[in-house]
Amino acid sequence: MKVCQKTAVDNYAPAPELRELPHHQGLTAGFKSPFHTAMITVAELQSGRLPHFGALRFTGPDALSFLQGQVSNDTRRLAEGQPLLAAYSSPQGRVLAILHLLPHSSGVIALLPRELVLPTLERLRKFVLRAKVQLEDAGESLCVAGQHGARALQDAGIAVPQAPQSYVETDGIGVAAVNGDVQRNWVVGAVKDLAAHPLTRDGGDAAGDIEHEHAARDMGPPEQIEHDWRLADVRAGLPQIYLATSETFVAQMLNLDLLDGISFTKGCYTGQEIIARTQHLGRIKRRLFRLRLPQGQWSRGQALHLADGRTGRLTEVVQTSDGCYEALAVLSLEASSGAGAAASPGAPADSESVPDAVAAVELRLPYGLSLPRS
Repeated sequence: MKVCQKTAVDNYAPAPELRELPHHQGLTAGFKSPFHTAMITVAELQSGRLPHFGALRFTGPDALSFLQGQVSNDTRRLAEGQPLLAAYSSPQGRVLAILHLLPHSSGVIALLPRELVLPTLERLRKFVLRAKVQLEDAGESLCVAGQHGARALQDAGIAVPQAPQSYVETDGIGVAAVNGDVQRNWVVGAVKDLAAHPLTRDGGDAAGDIEHEHAARDMGPPEQIEHDWRLADVRAGLPQIYLATSETFVAQMLNLDLLDGISFTKGCYTGQEIIARTQHLGRIKRRLFRLRLPQGQWSRGQALHLADGRTGRLTEVVQTSDGCYEALAVLSLEASSGAGAAASPGAPADSESVPDAVAAVELRLPYGLSLPRS
């Protein structure tokens, strides 16, 4: 049965036949940002340029319609000045990349890990055909920065969003809350523009200015900025895809349906049939969980076997100050029951070496998570 059409359901409706986990608040009828408070004190986090992130730029009269047929969210919202979280998936519904889309004045900007920029660009270009759209790697001309809190932006004379789902731009410097979290902002602009503000370590010609020297000295090294940004993502339950996990999971396994990352009313796009069927038939067998892991060797994409019998795969893992790790992992909702349990997307393959059971501690997510009814 083909389900590639608009469906008369609420845009953010959860899959049918759900029961709520006892310690979570559950789902609401419409999406509301879960980030009512900062997950960690802003003063403890380092802000600045995010060298592990790159940017794609889409320009031309067909840019929005082209993206509408490729990503999981409704790109018409970009025309209304809203930033978007979206999945770019294969025809089989496996997520190739997670994109943070911004309606920048120079074109639609898609933020994603730098290691996925070229593979994503090459794949998208195959679908341009006669569309009047230009795609480019904007990493050379645009700087991607992350800012915890709004004070530094305001002090630098840069406007900040006043609502969670909004985007503002000052002299070519675009600012958007990270998926509705007003305590974290994407900051995107030309390198020469951002270099004039104390937001990145690239001080440019202003590096001799005392104010900029103090700002650069207070920010910490780039590796600390990346670490803090990724840790904030983990604590927000915000998924990311890297080369090690590309084309491994269906969008709902990454909780994108709970994070306003999927539109179920927009119509057809690549991978839509599988994503819609998964949602409306209630076949979500794996979800993204937040974990605390003991000291050890952990990496993205690593197979995981928990002491409670659930299996899955790490999507992000960050070491904390005590030597342990906080992580996001796609896990089965029920304990593994044998060899057949590895057949679903994201599960360890039968031929893959799975480590001994790990005594991981499940940590709260800042949004509701539901399980299928038994």
